[in-house]
Amino acid sequence: MQRFFNLAGALGFLMSGTMVVGSLVLYTKIPSLTKLYISELKLELTEMVLDMVPAVDDVMPELPSETGLPVPSSIKSPF
Repeated sequence: MQRFFNLAGALGFLMSGTMVVGSLVLYTKIPSLTKLYISELKLELTEMVLDMVPAVDDVMPELPSETGLPVPSSIKSPF
């Protein structure tokens, strides 16, 4: 029975140590993981917005090749 308790104590110590080391590694990697996540999110958002907005060439009307006469104005110039 003593062997079982020793084994259980050793396994508990090993699991606690593993959790502490894993937590420290994760804590030191948080800034790089956050930057990676934010850059992926920006890329996905940009793609979504570009898919929602129609192409500018499709929406813009054609520019006229020539212009007409000026529109008369009712305001008199002092010059």
